[in-house]
Amino acid sequence: MLCKTGVRGKLQTSPRKMVNTALSDEEKGIQDKESKEESILAMLGIIGTILNLLVIIFVYIYTTL
Repeated sequence: MLCKTGVRGKLQTSPRKMVNTALSDEEKGIQDKESKEESILAMLGIIGTILNLLVIIFVYIYTTL
């Protein structure tokens, strides 16, 4: 493979090693746990937003009466 380096644009060959990107079972478990945590936090955020909107509507109705 060719790699461009330097200000003048010299071409230099550099051997690159293949990196094993396969995930181990432990890494998959960690990612699954993080994904589950993120989905729980997202649901809590949605529930909190809905409750806030209900409070705002209730306060608006209460103050206009």
